[in-house]
Amino acid sequence: MQISIKSLVIQIVAVFTIFALALFIPAGTITWLAGWIFLALFFGFSLFIFSWLYRHNSGLLNERMRLGTPDQQAWDKALFPLLQAYLLVWLIFMSLDAARFHWSPVPTWLQVVGAIGLLGSFYLLFLTFRENSYLSPVIRLQGERGQRVVSTGPYHYVRHPMYSAILIFIVGTSLLLGSGYGALVGLLSMLILGRRAVLEEYMLSEELPGYAMYRSAVKFRMIPFIW
Repeated sequence: MQISIKSLVIQIVAVFTIFALALFIPAGTITWLAGWIFLALFFGFSLFIFSWLYRHNSGLLNERMRLGTPDQQAWDKALFPLLQAYLLVWLIFMSLDAARFHWSPVPTWLQVVGAIGLLGSFYLLFLTFRENSYLSPVIRLQGERGQRVVSTGPYHYVRHPMYSAILIFIVGTSLLLGSGYGALVGLLSMLILGRRAVLEEYMLSEELPGYAMYRSAVKFRMIPFIW
């Protein structure tokens, strides 16, 4: 399937602009070093993963570029926009906390730990993208793409490694930006992701051959030995 480079570039620039505005307008300054480091790391990884998909898995890249599909689960049509809105609120909150009001300052060494954690989340995300060609941003059964159960790589340990990576991303980003409260606010989004994971598993168990057996074999959803 032909990839529209123009559409891809427009999407990346649009998301970068939204993220930058969400961070720097509430901060009241553009000299916030941690904010720029986060943007550089996040969009550096985004460019890497998009270029990797372009070379190795154009079908998944096309799937992730789609803004919506008629067969998206009805409950996900509510949860997915809620998660996107929550992300922006979270970024704005951390900007206010770390750069403007300093409600919960984080020491420099812990910001470095956060940056390392953020890079770790990117590595887990890459492993997940590499392993799962059906990693759509929305919940739907991809019958036209021959969707099958994926049980290798990180899927051997947890059923939702992307959500595991998001958990690490939330903590790492909050620490890097210097917002201790940001970690608490961000972790509330895991309640929405957890509910989404449960609903997705119900759907896949009923509609995707072999998923119920995989679900029985891999005991944990996101966090090994915990949940």
